Amino acid sequence: MASRLIDEDPALAHEHALAASRRAGRIAIVRETLGITAYATGDFALALRELRTYRRISGKDDQIALMVDSERGIGRPDRALETGRAVDRSALATPVRVALAIAMSGARLDQGDLELALGELEIPELDPDRAFEWSPALFAARAAVLEDLGRTDEAEFWAHRAEVAAEALGVDEAGDEELYVEDSLIEDEFSEAEFSEADVASVEDVADDATEADDTTDTPEPAEPSIEDEVRELLGEDDETDDETEDDSPSASEKPEA
Repeated sequence: MASRLIDEDPALAHEHALAASRRAGRIAIVRETLGITAYATGDFALALRELRTYRRISGKDDQIALMVDSERGIGRPDRALETGRAVDRSALATPVRVALAIAMSGARLDQGDLELALGELEIPELDPDRAFEWSPALFAARAAVLEDLGRTDEAEFWAHRAEVAAEALGVDEAGDEELYVEDSLIEDEFSEAEFSEADVASVEDVADDATEADDTTDTPEPAEPSIEDEVRELLGEDDETDDETEDDSPSASEKPEA
């Protein structure tokens, strides 16, 4: 229920997460969910506490970006940067690493270090010619920093790339998926007409498989043999054998010679 309600009613989602934590507080995903819903409702202190507990139980750093942002929400950008620097970024999954870069850039902005904020976003994933699930948020973050720096033309370029990437990937500005699109890259202006052949082939294959599945479902299954048929088969007899036996057998009037 927390997952279903988090976007439309974060407060109610948080109530569900609290109820779960009272019943299963030692389960990692419960503490993670409580931390996320607390973050969504603006309770950054609780979010930070719960996400730390989740990391301690699970041993995972996949919510490190929310932890950095929670430190920012409390008003501690210095601690936010320390939290982000304490993890090995090379060991993080790509979406987590990108989210962390955006959070670290925000902490730099909180400190008023615009150039350093821009530098936090200089990561390999910042490629204007490719779009992945994390690209719209990354492009938009770069556009915002460039705007603060007064580099308007560059800001407009990246803002446009963020919009086009979001539209091509079927996500909104927050990065929430609106339409399923395979995570493979979309090249050259992210035009729908320029999906890679591999992507098109994979979609067609799925359609063909579905058609074949429908065809097979319409094929009637052969009737199961009756018990009598099975008995005849075991005895080595069939209907024709029975007829021949009756024809070849001597009649009542024809008695064998003594």
